[in-house]
Amino acid sequence: MNIRAFLSVFLVFVTSVSVSSQDDRNKIEIIRPASYRAPTMTPSDELQGVLNKAIADVLTRFEAKGVKAEEIAATVIDVRDGNVWKSAEVRGNERIYPASVVKMFFMAALARQIEDGKVVPSPELKRGLRDMIVDSSNEATQYVLDVLTDTSSGAELPKSQFEAWQHKRNRVNRFFTSMGYQNINVNQKTFCEDAYGIEQQSRNYRGENRNMLTTDATARLLAEIVSNRIARQSYTAEMMQLMKRDPFSPSKDPDSQAHGFSGKALIDKKLKDVKLWSKAGWTSKTRHDAAYFEFPDGRKFVIAVFTENHANIGDIIPAIVGNVIEGMPKPAKLQ
Repeated sequence: MNIRAFLSVFLVFVTSVSVSSQDDRNKIEIIRPASYRAPTMTPSDELQGVLNKAIADVLTRFEAKGVKAEEIAATVIDVRDGNVWKSAEVRGNERIYPASVVKMFFMAALARQIEDGKVVPSPELKRGLRDMIVDSSNEATQYVLDVLTDTSSGAELPKSQFEAWQHKRNRVNRFFTSMGYQNINVNQKTFCEDAYGIEQQSRNYRGENRNMLTTDATARLLAEIVSNRIARQSYTAEMMQLMKRDPFSPSKDPDSQAHGFSGKALIDKKLKDVKLWSKAGWTSKTRHDAAYFEFPDGRKFVIAVFTENHANIGDIIPAIVGNVIEGMPKPAKLQ
């Protein structure tokens, strides 16, 4: 065989291997929708003023309790215009441990895998998804992340085996990176107490690889869910149903996702005709919420508020949200 013939055969082989490898990856990777386009968000001076004032008022109100500006991050996105969203943020790109808010990211990734036929929605998986979002179960979250990444907890592994395991565990990160999400890490399970074995190895033993989110990324994801950008409408409807909250329903738990976070702003203002969808997170050091509101007057907005070091002050988030509700521009005909 002469050199030209050899090179021709070799190139065919390399190309076929490359295509085959890409096909194999596509069979397991979480792939963004073919029609996906990153949303267009325009910083709004008016909305920024509303958010700045909302947080400034809260800092003054809780000054005696030691609440500081560097302990609050928030992002607001006005989504009533489906083509261009107006936004505002305060420390919106700050990386913060998200607690259970990260479960919304796992839910969105699972919706993509089910829509693409890469994961079969069994009754057990549906139970796990429901418990992860509605009850915020950590055990259910562990199961869902195993399904998403084809990994499981267990003993520590030698370096080469661990690297292969960690690559699979990063599957959700790669999905969101492909859509332009930045400055986040969503590759860890949530626990009631602590991680052990390979889960601790994955965190590099010192928490260096913990889940981390920004309010910018969190608000964006919720806005993309409610606008059917992440998955088809049928899957979006399922996600929305899981996040649907009724602050005015009877409850013995004042710290429930419906009553103790953004929903409390609706309770305090007696806004019974406002619809709410949300995902909260709460640890001994953090208290967060991501919420989407629809008002009868046509206002639709997402707000993500993360707070640190004051997890037991339940009024910070509803106070910020309430101030934003008061300041959110109404449709021109209603002003």
